[in-house]
Amino acid sequence: MEKLSYRSLIDGDIPPWVMRFVKQTGKAINTYSMIRSDETVLLSASGGKDSLALALALSLRRAWLPITYQLKALMINWIEHPIPDEYRGLLTTYFTDLGFEFLIVDEHQYPASFKGEFNCYLCSRNRRRILFDYAAEHQIKLIAMGHHLDDLVETSLMNLCFRANFSTMQPVQPFFDGKLSIIRPMIEVHEQVTHRLEQAYDLPVVKPVCPYDQTNIRSRLKPIIKELSQLDKLTREHIYHAHQFPGRV
Repeated sequence: MEKLSYRSLIDGDIPPWVMRFVKQTGKAINTYSMIRSDETVLLSASGGKDSLALALALSLRRAWLPITYQLKALMINWIEHPIPDEYRGLLTTYFTDLGFEFLIVDEHQYPASFKGEFNCYLCSRNRRRILFDYAAEHQIKLIAMGHHLDDLVETSLMNLCFRANFSTMQPVQPFFDGKLSIIRPMIEVHEQVTHRLEQAYDLPVVKPVCPYDQTNIRSRLKPIIKELSQLDKLTREHIYHAHQFPGRV
């Protein structure tokens, strides 16, 4: 089936299921007071379906609001596993169409400081360091991540089962005494929604290379969570609501 143009969404041809996605994202933003008027939001753009979906939601939502906020996106292109050259142009066009200032930076995935070690934790820490340095340099206080409800559930089970700690990623996570915060506007959105967007629209999705993509603990938990959801379709929501996040009623 031929995919629809994402530009049709920008032009206002928004089907009900996409509207629900945008409103659900907006609901989390309002619940946790993630974005205020005149703030600048830096989106961590991986090139995957989730960050591209979040970019779409932030852009469409902003068009409907009586307030405004600035949108920027930073993509980290790992030198060891670079994205194909043609996607640089496709991604730039996509984010520009959505009203983002977009930048791709080329960085080493395995810096010398790792001393030959590499795992998911070190990769995530390296990405966060680059984002934090860019945000500090440009005096940006909000970094938006494309994590969704399934990510939260997987993190919850990883911490519970392997670290004896019932904690997870936060909707709003402050750093450096509140000088900078990570926000996760899609924290109540199922991954199947971003997957449907990818299938329905011509989003320029480019899957970043990850040596552990199919073997890490997170990927091995996915079928377990799916099986639990067959016992109770609200399994993910139950785990989400079990966390006592500040701001949620």
